[in-house]
Amino acid sequence: MRKILSIIFGVLLLAGAIYVSKKFIENKNKPKPKFDKIVKTVFVNTVKNKDIPIVITASGNLIAKHKIELFAEVQGVLKHNIKEFKAGTTYKRGELILSINNDEFYANLQSQKSNFYTSITGIMPDIRFDYPEEYEKWQSYLNSFDINKTTPKLPQINTEKEKYFISGRGINTAYYNVKNLEVKLGKYNLYAPYKGVLTEALVTPGTLVRVGQKLGEFIDPSIYEMEVAVNAEFANLLKKGNRVKLQNLEKTKEFEGEVIRINGRVNIASQTIKAYIQVAHEDLKEGMYLEADLNARSEANAIEISRKLLIDNKQLFVVRDSVLDLIDVTPVYFSAESVVLKGIEDGTLLLSKTVPGAYDGMKVKIFQEEN
Repeated sequence: MRKILSIIFGVLLLAGAIYVSKKFIENKNKPKPKFDKIVKTVFVNTVKNKDIPIVITASGNLIAKHKIELFAEVQGVLKHNIKEFKAGTTYKRGELILSINNDEFYANLQSQKSNFYTSITGIMPDIRFDYPEEYEKWQSYLNSFDINKTTPKLPQINTEKEKYFISGRGINTAYYNVKNLEVKLGKYNLYAPYKGVLTEALVTPGTLVRVGQKLGEFIDPSIYEMEVAVNAEFANLLKKGNRVKLQNLEKTKEFEGEVIRINGRVNIASQTIKAYIQVAHEDLKEGMYLEADLNARSEANAIEISRKLLIDNKQLFVVRDSVLDLIDVTPVYFSAESVVLKGIEDGTLLLSKTVPGAYDGMKVKIFQEEN
């Protein structure tokens, strides 16, 4: 029985081997499948060299050209005014911005004025006896003296004896002490030097203000400056008075500015030089971020393309006889999105869009737009 099963198993194994062999032979004789070679379609531009303006793009924040940081030079309590001392409040030229209580200081000034008046009154008998020719002018000075008004200038001294006499009685010292207090009294009130707006207010009415304390910031919102950093290699191309195109980050608004100053020192770390652009427009605000396009120079016999088309910053694909050819080029200037090139002949077919997987010698088909 075991012998019969072994014979049957051997016959089945032999039959299977014969079947598999026949299949291998059949597959070997089948023709191989053919695949059509795909030729990519590319977009090209025809090179035409011309003068390309080199535009330097820079950016910066606007700063008010006329700006004043308000500091207290005297001490006292901030008073309530007609206009609130708060950010956003506008003032005309000469209008009161803030006032500090000066009652105590004013009383001291009046006391000093009274002492000064008394000092002059005390020397009048001596002047009448020793310098009778000078008596009338000093008498007129006393008659014009008003303790509630600004102290008038002392009469002119005509002789050396009179000068020594007046100085020896301490009249000059008393006069200048009074004038010093009058100047200081004016610092209790701050007036707008020009039409502007308060952009920062650090104190409120009723606050005790101390000497040297910052009170706020006042600007003229009609004119601004923008500081930009430009590569030092273009320093000799920047000129005072150059017109500059400015735009916001969204590129929805454009403004026109002017280069008004150029720093004479190059930053050692960044090798850039600072240029200052002046711009005025009602839509501008201090702190706005703008981009500036500075016209530096024009490059003759050059073209401008997207930086995406450049390979290793020195090579470029062109189409010759329906085949991609990788050529060397000479970059002249790089901007954020484009590059200016030289050394490409007119009429050369240049790729206008990148081709994924492109290589030198690749077969391509140029896109033909149908009318």
